[in-house]
Amino acid sequence: MLHIVLYQPEIPHNTGAAGRLCLATGARLHLIKPLGFSLEDKYLKRSGLDYWAEVDVRVWDTWEEMHATAAPESEFFYVEVQGEKLHWEADFTRSQELYLVFGPETRGVPEALMKSHPDQVLRIPMRGTRSLNLATAVAITLYEAVRQRGGL
Repeated sequence: MLHIVLYQPEIPHNTGAAGRLCLATGARLHLIKPLGFSLEDKYLKRSGLDYWAEVDVRVWDTWEEMHATAAPESEFFYVEVQGEKLHWEADFTRSQELYLVFGPETRGVPEALMKSHPDQVLRIPMRGTRSLNLATAVAITLYEAVRQRGGL
């Protein structure tokens, strides 16, 4: 199964759009608190449209709580501009349970998580900007995983 992890997301539009992407691909969405908005937020629901109720979403109080529920053979990749490896260079087929982790919009993936697995930090190539919209980054990386795994 594909898992998208939004670590302390701040903007409801991005989370709603990521939820819609998860629904479209059959991925599970994990949200790590604190959230920068309420899950009842009208902007979240507008971004997810009327699909939000169908999204397989789990909300966790801490990273450790979520991480402890992952199967031992799960593989985690952290998507961040500091990554040495491009997202399409990662092998997303090695593990049945694949987690793609994204940090909050203003801070990114916590350095401690990246340092614990530096070979699992991926970046999306870009020029002319220092970052992409969170939902855009989720879409690029998630659909590369879907492609590598043979489609939907």
